[in-house]
Amino acid sequence: MKILCVLGRHAYGDAARGEGYEHANFLPTLAALGHETHVFDSLDRTAYRDFAELNKALLSRVEALRPDAILCVLMHYEIWLESLDMVRARCPAPIINWGTDDSWKYEQFARFVAPHVDLYVTTSKSAFEQASREGLENVVLSQWGADGEGLAEPLPARVCRYPVSFVGAAYGNRRKWIGALAARGVKVHCFGQGWPNGPVSTVDVRRIARDSVVSLNFGDSGVHWRGLVPYRSRQIKARIFEVPGSGGFLMTEPAEALADYFRIGEEIEVFGSPDEAAAKIQRYLANPELRDRVAGAGHERTRREHTYAQRFSLLLDEAVRRAGARGPAACVASPSADQAEHCAIPWWMRLLRAFLVVPSTALFGSRRGPRAARRVVFELSWRVAGPHTYSARGWPGRLFYRES
Repeated sequence: MKILCVLGRHAYGDAARGEGYEHANFLPTLAALGHETHVFDSLDRTAYRDFAELNKALLSRVEALRPDAILCVLMHYEIWLESLDMVRARCPAPIINWGTDDSWKYEQFARFVAPHVDLYVTTSKSAFEQASREGLENVVLSQWGADGEGLAEPLPARVCRYPVSFVGAAYGNRRKWIGALAARGVKVHCFGQGWPNGPVSTVDVRRIARDSVVSLNFGDSGVHWRGLVPYRSRQIKARIFEVPGSGGFLMTEPAEALADYFRIGEEIEVFGSPDEAAAKIQRYLANPELRDRVAGAGHERTRREHTYAQRFSLLLDEAVRRAGARGPAACVASPSADQAEHCAIPWWMRLLRAFLVVPSTALFGSRRGPRAARRVVFELSWRVAGPHTYSARGWPGRLFYRES
């Protein structure tokens, strides 16, 4: 199959943050399965003037390429719902969207976007169950996994370079975790955006995991809101499969449905507090044979059940089946001539942007200020305007292209 992948080449569209996870892992998997892959970078804000240009470029790409399937990893409102509908109406290729962070993004994103694709893939069991209750029959439950090309047998603990490591950006409460462990005598070697060692490549992520006696993972995605009630969301992240697949020993915060994928204490280990984490780390450092046994079992489980090749083989077949149910179409996804007008910003919207950005810049600085203003508009928009937020006329995209 010829597959057009609509996603970011770089993490969050920023080349300084390294290759995007899905770009690094999904494309090699699809190629290994024998598919021809093409990329449309939907996160690079320097390539286009606004979202109108970006959407027109995507529609032109679909028309020229005539793909057999389209795999999206949509983050916000970069691809309009109108564009998705236009492709589905005029092109037989199934559209698959791989949902990220649906443990907290379902309410504000997934339920609005899912009706506009053939297959919406979520890794959140609770989001899948909610979608089922709401009649979204094209939402399916899958999970993150490991790149089959990156699988490697675990190294014995005695030859590992790092006693304890963590790979991931230094956001949320991760600095507090690392500090709390240091206060308990556990030094963690940290890699990623915001740490002194800086970002590392996908190859290095796997190498570090394999070369560590213990690899930590934090599943907390921060504070979110249900109405006026705050809550912390813990979710299964890709690292949970990547570490044992790469030959590492995984110790992670617990997450929803984690026991559906690994046997806790036999294939991976979990911790719920700094005291518990420090005690278990010391236990495995002092018992290398136990660590090696758990690492080996986790690796075998990943190799047997949790590779992306296994995931995508099933998803592509299901997407093709569902797209076939909507009938044949000629692949003519011509851009709409008036879409640019939808994204035009009249004078009063420019004034509104200035009204929002000036005070937030004074409070948070020239870089964070506009992003904070965008966040305020977005949080209001999805609650009040719902799916309109993700349309050509949505306010967040029209007001804050660069900051989105």
